[in-house]
Amino acid sequence: MVVLLIACLLPAYLWRLFSKHNPWPRIFLGGIAWISGVDVTIAGERSGKGAFLLANHVSWIDIPAIGGATGAAFVAHDGLASVPLIRSLCALNDTVFVARHDRASVARQIEAVREAIRDTGALAIFPEGTTSDGTGLLPFKSSLLSALDPVPPGIAVQPVWLDYGADANEIAWVGDEPGLANFMDIMARSRPIRLTVHFLPPLDGDALAHRKTMAEAARRAIIREMEKAGQGGDQRVAL
Repeated sequence: MVVLLIACLLPAYLWRLFSKHNPWPRIFLGGIAWISGVDVTIAGERSGKGAFLLANHVSWIDIPAIGGATGAAFVAHDGLASVPLIRSLCALNDTVFVARHDRASVARQIEAVREAIRDTGALAIFPEGTTSDGTGLLPFKSSLLSALDPVPPGIAVQPVWLDYGADANEIAWVGDEPGLANFMDIMARSRPIRLTVHFLPPLDGDALAHRKTMAEAARRAIIREMEKAGQGGDQRVAL
């Protein structure tokens, strides 16, 4: 992973001098997913327009898997921005840092979200706000959807289900498990991690009325897919 990072950094910075559409973060994230043993299968199609992807959240490997598969940028809590190295790496992929308790910066954050979608073509967010065990879905928080209220022209709001199948419980990073322990457990696996990324139909009609209807409609769409696959769905108790 370190060798891959070093190999991608220089071309990524050089590319940004000439174009905003930088392919190197996607190459890096896809490489991290591959090194981690993730075998990604795509089901459905990502919207051809600018897309705001609302996905369930199971593990840290969700990020390299989605990033490698779609080239999407991400929305992250501003606490990550306090670590200079992480902030620099995230900036290469147009990460939008959101300060949930700073109401004075809402307008700036909204513009940052829209700019990231324009630059990368897609922006991904995990509306649960934390990871679940992969067998259910926590309530979606609508606060981070403020940038889509109302939805800008040319932007599709698309639910995404990250399906780890029978391995979900082994992959999930929940409770008080240290991040390093989860990382080492995943890297020590002898079997591949089979992940199906389901791109569900973009929201339309009344579902796009405002951020709360978008959050609820996306959550219901993912739950329906989980139930079709016999994997439960609604999960009301926070982990």
